[in-house]
Formats: sequence, structure tokens, C-alpha cells
Amino acid sequence: MESVPFSPLRPTQYAEHILITSILRGTYPAGTALPGERALATEIGITRPTLRETLQRLASEGWVQIQHGKPTVVNDYWLKGGLSMLGTLAKYADFLPNGFITRLLEVRVILLPPVARLAAIHQPQKILDFLNRRPQPTDSIETYTAYDWELQMCMARESGNPIYALILNDFASIFQKMAARYFIAHKTRKESLRYYRNLAQAIERNDHSVEKIVKKAMEQSIETWRESKKLDHI
Repeated sequence: MESVPFSPLRPTQYAEHILITSILRGTYPAGTALPGERALATEIGITRPTLRETLQRLASEGWVQIQHGKPTVVNDYWLKGGLSMLGTLAKYADFLPNGFITRLLEVRVILLPPVARLAAIHQPQKILDFLNRRPQPTDSIETYTAYDWELQMCMARESGNPIYALILNDFASIFQKMAARYFIAHKTRKESLRYYRNLAQAIERNDHSVEKIVKKAMEQSIETWRESKKLDHI
């Protein structure tokens, strides 16, 4: 069972942390039955009502399956989880399974290019104004991280479909951690500046190449991430 350092977590938050990190680290793999309610509550150090409340919330996201009169079983969260699980996973970025970030970036290749195209159609000047405030070559990693995320959110907000922003919001915490590593390399920041410039020029020209430019940049980000994580396999 995983433990956490002292912090002002509420009992349900503490129980969630213990259970989810135990699942992500393989202490309780998919198909495993959790210990009985009394034993599990004692092991975690919480009351049984707190445990029941926590398990009900985890079950609603797809982490576990509660069976009355039978042990609670850990689900395969890749198969049973939904979008709400992304928000929870974002809080446990240090415990993410191998390949998660790469898979997330692959989803972004599919999601973001058409979002960018719609934003360029509906609100080209707003996107252009944002791009014209892009970082300078000497700016910090933190500046690049914040700007790159805000650019994605800006395109989602201005796409004309608010659902895109709702989906991306669940990626925020994970992206911040990933991007802080991603922008360490000078080459990466240079490539990103080129992407911002190319995107701005395409919007100014109204040449309908926005989607292609964004897709190419997103695909390049996957390759760059893979190169940087060859030994880590995150």
C-alpha cells in the first residue's frame, strides 16, 4: 500500500490518493479484488464510511467495480474509464503508466488541427493577436510552457464549439508537467517559435493551411518527446 507525506488532505482525498496510486503502480492491478471493507479501511487509516464514499466516487469514474455482497474489483481503467478520469489522472502525473504522455499527444494530433482551423475561420484576428505575443528566444521555459498551453486553449475557445475547451481543460495539469520537460531543450523552443510564426503567417494569408501546419507541429512534438524520453519511456 502506498503512503503519502503529511498534508492537509481531507480523509476522502487521502483515501483517493492511496487507492489510485496503488492502482497506477500495480499494487492492485486490473482484475484484483480489494481487501474487505474493514481491513482496507484499517490499512489506509480511515473510517469505513469514508472508504465507502471514496470507493463510490472511484466507481463512478471507472476505477473499480462495486459488487454488493462481493469484493470490490479493480477495473482496467483503459477500457472502463471516461473523460472524467483524465481530470483525476492529471492530479497523479508522477504515477502515470508508461506511454501515457505519448498516447495523449497522439490524441492531440487528431483533436487540435481541426480546432485550430475552426478558430482561424471564426476568430482569425483573436488568434493572430495571441500569436503576435509569442515568446522571445531568450524567454524562460516557464514562459514557453504557459504560452503554448494558452495558445491551445485560445484556439479551443474561439473554435465556436465550447466542448473542445472542456476536453482540453482535463489535460491542463498533465500538459504543464510534460511541457516543463519538453521545453528544456533550446532546439524545442526554436521549433516552437517557427511553428508560431508559420501559423501566424498562414492566418494572415488566409491560405487554408492552418490545419496542416498545426498537424505537422503536433506530429513533430511526438517525435521530439520520444527522443527525449528514450531511456524513460514515459
